[in-house]
Amino acid sequence: MTTKIIMDTDPGIDDAAALTMAINDPSIDLKLITTVAGNVTVDKTTINAQKIVRFFNAKIPVASGAEQPLFKDFEDAARIHGESGMPGYDFPTDLPKPLDKTAVEALHDEIMASDEPITLVPTGSYTNIALLFSEYPEVKSHIKEIVAMGGALGKGNMTSAAEFNVFTDPDAAAIMYKSGVPIVMVGLDITMKALLTHESIEELPQISETGKMLHDIIVNDGDNSDKGIAMHDVNTIFYLLHPEAITTEDMWIDVQTDGPAIGETVGDIRGAYHDGKTNAKVSVDIDAVEFNKWFLEEVRAMKN
Repeated sequence: MTTKIIMDTDPGIDDAAALTMAINDPSIDLKLITTVAGNVTVDKTTINAQKIVRFFNAKIPVASGAEQPLFKDFEDAARIHGESGMPGYDFPTDLPKPLDKTAVEALHDEIMASDEPITLVPTGSYTNIALLFSEYPEVKSHIKEIVAMGGALGKGNMTSAAEFNVFTDPDAAAIMYKSGVPIVMVGLDITMKALLTHESIEELPQISETGKMLHDIIVNDGDNSDKGIAMHDVNTIFYLLHPEAITTEDMWIDVQTDGPAIGETVGDIRGAYHDGKTNAKVSVDIDAVEFNKWFLEEVRAMKN
């Protein structure tokens, strides 16, 4: 059994690693990649997505999406991911062209054409998803679930309250969480636990050219500590393949769209404010050892 997914992404170093896993794992059928402004501008995130597709000679269409958030001023993460968004490796330059249609059009067409409900995996800001739901609400019933990297119940990484993807476009996040589509929140509560260790990173170039590519971009990630480097977006793919390694709790998530806590994902942890209703499975714990083991096993299994 394979899981059909669409990745909406803003590569970005950890996004590139997530795309690498999704393209190559036989249990995942990646139908479409859409891009959004986030880690860097959308022209750069689109090129970076094309670089990964070309590296693996994959036949996966890429559609370029939103250039800026719905209302908020755009603020990138080039300080973490570098000016190009994906520095450190010399990728092929003969890149495939993106689709002529917009990301929202491509998302609509792919979802509605699918013979089974499809899973959306947004690993950047949720602007394309919000625009899709606003323009084509009929797609909601054709989506199996959204496995979204973003948010935090605790400390943020943009402010003390807000995680980057939600902070980038909080209004889009609010629309997504109010959509009624099943959501799995893969946030900082687990991604900061499942760091890719320096030992794992140093093993990568010994495995293959893919391992070298991942190593060379990962070591340029500014989200670095003595314990390792956070591969935030890769946790979405890990969840799809190994949900047993991640603990989730059902709760209602509200998104702050203004004020000093803008971008905060507020979990109703007591079930006190929404009549017992929930709108998300929130990831709260992860087997970090298993994550590292899986990451290396995935790369070893790749042909490149």
